[in-house]
Amino acid sequence: MSPTLFTDWADPERLLVVDDDAQHREALVQMLQRVSRVVDVAATAAEAEMLCREQPPELVVLDLGLPDAAGMTLLRRVRSVTDVPIIVVFDQEADDDKVALLDAGADDFVVRPVREDEFLARVRGQVRRAATSVAARSWAQMSIDGVEIDLVAQRVVRHGQPQRLTPTEWALLRALVLHAGRPLSPKQLWDIVWAREFGDFATHVRVHMTHLRRKIEPDPSSPRLIVTEPGVGYRFVGPSEAKR
Repeated sequence: MSPTLFTDWADPERLLVVDDDAQHREALVQMLQRVSRVVDVAATAAEAEMLCREQPPELVVLDLGLPDAAGMTLLRRVRSVTDVPIIVVFDQEADDDKVALLDAGADDFVVRPVREDEFLARVRGQVRRAATSVAARSWAQMSIDGVEIDLVAQRVVRHGQPQRLTPTEWALLRALVLHAGRPLSPKQLWDIVWAREFGDFATHVRVHMTHLRRKIEPDPSSPRLIVTEPGVGYRFVGPSEAKR
């Protein structure tokens, strides 16, 4: 999936830093405040578990040495109470540790001294991948106005008739569905689906959108699933919105 898929994805609302070293904790918080409205902190494993349950973050930044738990035990305890991405911060780089961290439930890791730009890029990347995974599960199968869409099985049935989509049409549909409710411009769709630097993106998107609508719209002459946002682009209307 192209990185350009989430170039304007909203930053996270709430993150959690788990570190008992006040200086390290404050440095991480200051960096994370650049991308998140709320950054909670915990100095113990017990506090981290409580916050994950009561004020769930979108991502956890975890130092492995805490007074009431350490190392892989700490990581497993935090993982047991949340399925959000966990980025581990540790002082010394060791390949064996990296493998063990991933096995224990970490999603990524950074080594001190932390480089701010790289760190924030990793945070954004993990949050976006998690959001994509949730969206994919939420929208993998749907039925709207006599149209059944199954992204996993790559199956579309319209009014009881199976529709054959080309690989490009599937990629276009998948991009729209994963951004359901949010308009995508022709240039954004071009970057996501075709991943080319040059080309007549407006024509390509318009032609393929016409073909896609003929196959998935209950009434292609009056689109209800993929609507045009004048001056912006195209927006996929999800099941909950379509029923309003």
